[in-house]
Amino acid sequence: RHRPVEAREGELMSQQNSSSKRFWLRNPEKADLNQYWYSEGTLQALVQELVMSGCQHVAFLSTPSVFFSLPEDTPPRLGSFLFDLDEKWSGLPAFVRYDFNDPTGFTGVDAGSCDGFVIDPPFITQEVWEKYAETVRHLATRDPDTQKISAKIVASTIPENAPFMEELLGVRACPFKPSIPHLVYQYCFYTNYQPSEQALGCPNPEIPDEEED
Repeated sequence: RHRPVEAREGELMSQQNSSSKRFWLRNPEKADLNQYWYSEGTLQALVQELVMSGCQHVAFLSTPSVFFSLPEDTPPRLGSFLFDLDEKWSGLPAFVRYDFNDPTGFTGVDAGSCDGFVIDPPFITQEVWEKYAETVRHLATRDPDTQKISAKIVASTIPENAPFMEELLGVRACPFKPSIPHLVYQYCFYTNYQPSEQALGCPNPEIPDEEED
């Protein structure tokens, strides 16, 4: 007999909560690396989005808290890679040392092999995002007929960056805004596809409704 969908989803969320709490305990934010972790509710929404996306080979670009919040036996975690400058995770088979100043100067991951991306650079400038976009173009799967990027992208930055985010990556802001407890300004999530209404496709209850201000 198959377990009800609700039971499987509940088990997944329980595993995610345990994983994210372990991550926070073991990895204090490093201000010198501009590390600011998402809230538990935001991580839960991201995990739900990734699991429902169907992506099998996700490149987590400067998003270790999301990578480690995925239960280890889920497809988005099993075939994915953690791209980061912080070499404290270098012992992991999935770790790829990544310096955005050398956008394609890494080894161990084939060009055109990643069908998903979760991106949150340490800086918000267009110059930095251009380098991350170069990494995406190098790694992303493409439609064999049109050669357009077919990989699904979830990116995080400030709302003022929306125009160049669409230009660089073809992404638009989605309803769910992340909660980042130790960051003083509000970010948005951007996707190049229609996000799930059970995850990033609905507003974040942790963020006050701006229309009520």
